[in-house]
Amino acid sequence: MKYTKTILAITLTSLLTACGGSDDDSTPPLPESGTFSLGVSDNPADAEIVNIAFKQVVLKNDEGSISFDVSEDGELKHIDLLTVQGAEVATLVSGETVPVGEYQMCIYMQKSETADENSSYVQTADGIAGLTTNSNGSCGGIGAEDEDTGRLFLNKTFTIEEGSNTFVAEFNLAKGLQSPHGNKDYWTLKPTSVQLVNAAEIGAISGQISPETMASCETAAVDLGLADEYSPAVYLYPIDTLLTDMADFRAENEPYLLTEVAPMASTRVNPILNEEEVEIGHGYEFGFLDAGTYSLGYTCVSQNDDPDNADNLESTPAFFIHIDEQTVEVTLGETTERHFPEAFVPEA
Repeated sequence: MKYTKTILAITLTSLLTACGGSDDDSTPPLPESGTFSLGVSDNPADAEIVNIAFKQVVLKNDEGSISFDVSEDGELKHIDLLTVQGAEVATLVSGETVPVGEYQMCIYMQKSETADENSSYVQTADGIAGLTTNSNGSCGGIGAEDEDTGRLFLNKTFTIEEGSNTFVAEFNLAKGLQSPHGNKDYWTLKPTSVQLVNAAEIGAISGQISPETMASCETAAVDLGLADEYSPAVYLYPIDTLLTDMADFRAENEPYLLTEVAPMASTRVNPILNEEEVEIGHGYEFGFLDAGTYSLGYTCVSQNDDPDNADNLESTPAFFIHIDEQTVEVTLGETTERHFPEAFVPEA
């Protein structure tokens, strides 16, 4: 079963103590070091493939920088974020050791403004297009300097402690993946769309959408004159956010007005298939959330949520949250089940 929350893990499970590291597993770990694991979690935008060609991961602090080359046999590590959803993981780095301390992180990717399956790209029903990011430069003096290299800088400081440390870099593509616009024919990944969370401090939410809920949303969309095209998604909001206040993603220069509340994240609703590949339901999942209480909103027209503009019922095309679920409690280390509606009993 595949849900909608992409989890791409970059696992560093042994540790590194100098730039470049070592592949020699016989080297004893230094004192005061801890196991470090990094995952990348994604809220997919309206795309069929979001392929990232990863180059390297760099950790930096006041002592210097530690670099992890993620290439394989001289080739870049290509990962389609939409193929590792739910609790599935794809590994970039493993078997390395890092001294304890405070760090920041840079993730480097190959960028391309032209459609090139050998680089980073986005594929939609219209074909493939290049994928780039506007950030570049070094990370504490280390980092790929090639012109085709983009930097995703996670400036939030995090701590590597003795023992096991697992972090997740969450890519909020619904907010940070900008489709081609103006005279540009390529996609842009905003580096500010990435945040780092400690996996030891998180839980999850998953559930299914009833057929009646999906049908009623589609009927509402038709009544608004929208085309017969749907992209179902679940939006995550802070506690006690009313349905009427649940807003869309928008750019920083597009403020939220009056009682509007910005979403914290969103995730696709995906078909659930049985062993015979027959569709038996539709499910969603948020994989990495802080413990606490949340509100959820369901929409079938997430493709109309432009992350650079304020979208609502008066927009062209219209965007709306159709139905909500309140008081969704997330507990550390557990997955909270919440269906739309809560009383819905799935067959699968």
